[in-house]
Amino acid sequence: MTPPAFQRVLDTFREIIEGPAVRPELDLEDMPAPQRLAPYAAALSGSVYRDDDTEVATGRLIVLYDPEGQDGWTNGFRVVAYIRADLEPDIAADELIGSVAWDWLLEALEPVGYAGVSGTITRAVSESFGDKRDEPSTTELEVRASWSPTGDDVAGHVAAWIDVMCTTAGLPPSGVAALPGGPGGGGG
Repeated sequence: MTPPAFQRVLDTFREIIEGPAVRPELDLEDMPAPQRLAPYAAALSGSVYRDDDTEVATGRLIVLYDPEGQDGWTNGFRVVAYIRADLEPDIAADELIGSVAWDWLLEALEPVGYAGVSGTITRAVSESFGDKRDEPSTTELEVRASWSPTGDDVAGHVAAWIDVMCTTAGLPPSGVAALPGGPGGGGG
């Protein structure tokens, strides 16, 4: 039998996936969760698309629950998030982008409450050589983080993950129109 606290997580995920679109640029799906990290786990995957249907960010959000608790977990819960987003080369070159991305995460989590946050931010530049030499270089940002919600309602934590994923993709905040020609705009 699924504990009531974790059943609320499953219900929240189902409501988010089956409900109205959170953002038109966002596609969310249920995905298999790792089974060895905790007795109960649920996971979502997400992709962010530009107006031209180009995928510019992907992510996974996993909610782990151990009724017995684990060291550093609050209320038996731990949230694990991963985000990978394409970056413009000039943004990737900014030495502060890692700190800025970390601040985006903390700001998104602050209203919903969290404890024990940890993680890494990685900037990567991929260059092509040999037979692939004509392919353009790409720059990416990866966010890997985990934290414990201070309550058992994870809807706000899912919303925070979505906000950070969309922000790293260069989209304006929800409800704000992008400028033409910008990262989230139609001028690409």
